[in-house]
Amino acid sequence: MTTPLDTAHAAMDAAPDDDAARLRFFSCVADTPLLILLDGEARGDTLEPRLFPLESGPVVLAFDADDRLAAFTGAPAPYAELPGRVLAAMLAGQGIGLGLNLGVAPSSFLIGADGIDWLASTLARDPDTVEARPQAFHPPGDLPERLLHALDAKLARATGLAEAALLAGVTYGAGRRGHLLAFVGAAAGAEAALARAVSEALTFSGIDAGEMDVVFLAGDDPALAAMCRVALQFDLAQPPQPAADRMSAPAAPGTDPQRPPRLR
Repeated sequence: MTTPLDTAHAAMDAAPDDDAARLRFFSCVADTPLLILLDGEARGDTLEPRLFPLESGPVVLAFDADDRLAAFTGAPAPYAELPGRVLAAMLAGQGIGLGLNLGVAPSSFLIGADGIDWLASTLARDPDTVEARPQAFHPPGDLPERLLHALDAKLARATGLAEAALLAGVTYGAGRRGHLLAFVGAAAGAEAALARAVSEALTFSGIDAGEMDVVFLAGDDPALAAMCRVALQFDLAQPPQPAADRMSAPAAPGTDPQRPPRLR
């Protein structure tokens, strides 16, 4: 089985001098659910990862598939599943690196403590807030293919956060031209996560001085009709409706962004 992490690692390995390929790999690490080896069973929202001492410093081991974790341990072992971005935030500033799929997959890779600190700080950046009044919309310009792929991948993970997204060229009152991504029908409280997803798509695409404005529109906003005539549309997946009689299971550590797990 080839995983997205395998594909991103192979592209980076094939072009060691390509910064864009390296950025796409780290973006994939951030978005991948990882299985982390623990020293003991998780207690509530407190985790105790097993630390492996290396010459370069201690590392936590993580795998992107359960069969890969089993191949490494050779026996049942306690683990927790966390998104790569959550794990990076937990490890940042502690001098701990991350070993990915070590010895069990083509994407075997060691991220040192400095790399973890960089990834966590990059993911933690908040987009700037600006005010501008659009005067006209036009079809999006000749955007790099890698940016469109990055946007598509990020928005594919935004299940239930908005109904759709529209990308169009825009001209503002002062004559400034650019690109505007409008989210339609965003869920309450989802604005920050959606804006950060767009910001990450730009950052990890490796586009120098790239920028894109983001706006949130209701379905009856007058600007929506004008954008629809010229925009590129992204349909965002919607979550399935749960059965009315289904019992809710306790959340696993790291699944609630308001309660990130703690390292012990």
